Amino acid sequence: MTDVKGRWALITGASRGIGRLAALFMAEHGCNLILHGRTEAHLEGVLKEVRAFGVEAIPDACELSDPDEVEAMLKRIDGLDLSVDIVLNNAGFQIAYRTDWCATPFDDYEQSFRVNTIAPMMIMYHFLRKMIARGFGRIVNTTSGIRREPQQAGYSASKAALDKVTMDLAAQTDGTDVIISLTDPGWCRTDLGGPHAPNSPESALPGVIAGVFVDDRKSGRCFVAPDFHGMTLAEAVEYAERNVPYYLGSLD
Repeated sequence: MTDVKGRWALITGASRGIGRLAALFMAEHGCNLILHGRTEAHLEGVLKEVRAFGVEAIPDACELSDPDEVEAMLKRIDGLDLSVDIVLNNAGFQIAYRTDWCATPFDDYEQSFRVNTIAPMMIMYHFLRKMIARGFGRIVNTTSGIRREPQQAGYSASKAALDKVTMDLAAQTDGTDVIISLTDPGWCRTDLGGPHAPNSPESALPGVIAGVFVDDRKSGRCFVAPDFHGMTLAEAVEYAERNVPYYLGSLD
């Protein structure tokens, strides 16, 4: 199992919900954190919580829908002169539920792709080359299990695009210690999932961070968080390495 103590992780959407819980989990295991939120004020609470574990934590505010702001954030992180070994692209945006789905506007797609596809891929590309050069890295991109719901077409399509690019890149690092994965948290009661979702945010752990701790050089898994609910971290890693397929696409 991968030891993250003393390493640095970037977590997007860390101010609340599953991102906050992932940050606390990583801090508990000794990982230093760069925490992204839309404003630094939103991050004050989680910064205090993670620092209580004795780790270093740095806030960074950025609007992920603006590629220029994403670029600026990445430059600020480069200026910290530290190695980001772990990326959790957790932040997501669900614009609307369109009952009249045939009237879904173009803007639903544009805004969804900016946050859910373009921003995480910009972040992934930025750090991936450095991870490959160092010979170590973990990237976990958050996907969605939504299927057959045209009412959420912009969100669903943006996550499907993220899945495709993630798996294509995972095929390039498979067999190395740069492991690229997807995670599906399930439908949880977060600001995005809404109050009527069947699962608590806590149910997403340890599944949403299992991709950080696997240590078998296999990229391209999708960790469906409800499958891991109730497991210890060690049990989750063992289950993942034995049972979760490590490439979901076709290389033919």
